Amino acid sequence: MKFKTGLTVGVVVGYVLGARAGRDRYEQIKRASVAASRHPAVGQLGRQATGLTDLVRTGIAGGLEAGSRGLRVVAETTPEAPEQISATRR
Repeated sequence: MKFKTGLTVGVVVGYVLGARAGRDRYEQIKRASVAASRHPAVGQLGRQATGLTDLVRTGIAGGLEAGSRGLRVVAETTPEAPEQISATRR
C-alpha cells in the first residue's frame, strides 16, 4: 500500500513539475491537490501515521534501554582480573 501511494504521489509531482500543458492545467492540478489534502480521510490517515510513528519510536527506545541495562548487568557481573586486562591491551 505504501508503494502505491508513493508511486501515485511521485507521478503527480512529476507531472506537475514537468507538465507543458500550461498555467491552466497547473492551476487545475493545484486546486485538486489542495482539495484532496483538506479531505477528512487524508487528515485521519496523517493522524494514524503519526500515531504509528510514535508507537515505533517508543518501542525502539524501550528496546535500546533494555539492551543497555542488559549490557550493564553483564559488565558488572563479569569483572576481569588485572592480569587479563594488561594481557589483552598489549
